[in-house]
Amino acid sequence: MIYFDDDTIKIDSVVLQGIYKSIEVEHEAKIDEQTVEGSSSKPKQATGYEDAKINIEISLMDSESATKEDKLKAIQELFKPAGQSLPQPHELISAHASIRGVEKVIIKKMSSKETNKKDEIVVNIELLQYDTMKIKAASGTSSKKSSNGTDKKESTSNLSENYKNYLGNSRGAAPKRLNKTTMTPAQDERWRMQYGGRT
Repeated sequence: MIYFDDDTIKIDSVVLQGIYKSIEVEHEAKIDEQTVEGSSSKPKQATGYEDAKINIEISLMDSESATKEDKLKAIQELFKPAGQSLPQPHELISAHASIRGVEKVIIKKMSSKETNKKDEIVVNIELLQYDTMKIKAASGTSSKKSSNGTDKKESTSNLSENYKNYLGNSRGAAPKRLNKTTMTPAQDERWRMQYGGRT
């Protein structure tokens, strides 16, 4: 859970020990541009929305309880804890973000900058809207277009028993011969040429 109040940010159970300076929520529409031959203008089509981005700026300074470096290390541990290979989703508790329709996020990016004054480290954290999607497994039947353009599903259950047996058993097998020493037409011709037709 990521929790915001007037002057504090808390990620899970950890309060970020810094001066919370700003939060910015950015959300864009998805627009596709089409190229039309012979036209200089490009028609546009709306196709949906990009995932929202939330940018947080925090100023870290030395205090009696911790140095700015210690505070930076604590934020880094939230961004990528030791041994964690995948970002984990968080519930976002913020009136500002809630109005913008963002409820679940991952910590996508973290940057830190030290000024030449050396008494402050500015940290920027980028959160990305994270909406999970359920994917249904496809069925085992295939779909083909019929002559009238409608979808037609095929299944091996519609095949005749004889054809199923052919597919499963005898397809591709050469016919079996009981007597493998029987003369073939090629052998008959060689015999006739060698012995002048005598039998």
